[in-house]
Amino acid sequence: MTFITRFAPSPTGPLHLGHAYSVLFAHDRARAEGGRFLLRIDDIDQSRARPHWEAQLMDDLAWLGVTWDAPPRRQTDHLREYGDALDRLRAAELTFECQCSRRDIEAAANAPQEGVPEFGPDGRIYPGTCRDLGLRQSGETCCRLNMARACAMGLPAQFTETGPRHAGQQHLSADSLTQTVGDVVLSRRNMAASYHLSVVVDDAASGVTHVIRGEDLYEATRIHVLLQSLLGLPTPVYHHHGLIRDDRGKRLAKRDDARAIAKYRSEGATPQDIRRMVGL
Repeated sequence: MTFITRFAPSPTGPLHLGHAYSVLFAHDRARAEGGRFLLRIDDIDQSRARPHWEAQLMDDLAWLGVTWDAPPRRQTDHLREYGDALDRLRAAELTFECQCSRRDIEAAANAPQEGVPEFGPDGRIYPGTCRDLGLRQSGETCCRLNMARACAMGLPAQFTETGPRHAGQQHLSADSLTQTVGDVVLSRRNMAASYHLSVVVDDAASGVTHVIRGEDLYEATRIHVLLQSLLGLPTPVYHHHGLIRDDRGKRLAKRDDARAIAKYRSEGATPQDIRRMVGL
């Protein structure tokens, strides 16, 4: 089986040292394995995606020496595929429409149950307000996965993780998914699909065999493996690597322009300098 991995940045800000580590780690691994490295532009959130950030990230990647083995896949070119996947989940009665705003969810969570976590990999855990209301799909609703019903369909037993913190076979638990993840969003108002649904469809369509990404996404992997099972899609091997942090131990974010690759470039850094900075 050919080793296939990818890097999937969103064009919503500058690439920083954390991105450099992730893309170089994945690119180096693909080349060492004699496999394929793919680039995907995660631009489904058109309210935040900007052409100039996409142009900048392409330029930064080329400067770093990163090459990809197929034309980049752009999410906005594949909205129908996400819609088809969502329709399949709706037809299986695994979804429900939700009209709650973020403020509604915050208000409902003011008195959390003792011992139940408030936040999961999809943000604040949804309290189930609209789950049994039978709301019709409209421009004022988002679509959520009914997690309890999805788990009752039969969970995949496990997935393989090769990252340093969680290496080994990882098991999925219905109790854990319902209590610490909850009814995740599958499509938002005016957006064809959420991150969770789109990334699962994208990886399968591209034949990705190994997903390499930051450990901040490790908890979301349970959602992705469940969706793969529900949609009959293959589950890749996952590798969640450590994060690049600043001097205070805080992980880098796109708003941290001081760590932007473009800034280092403008100050005369070389690609090898960037590799040294991130420990490669």
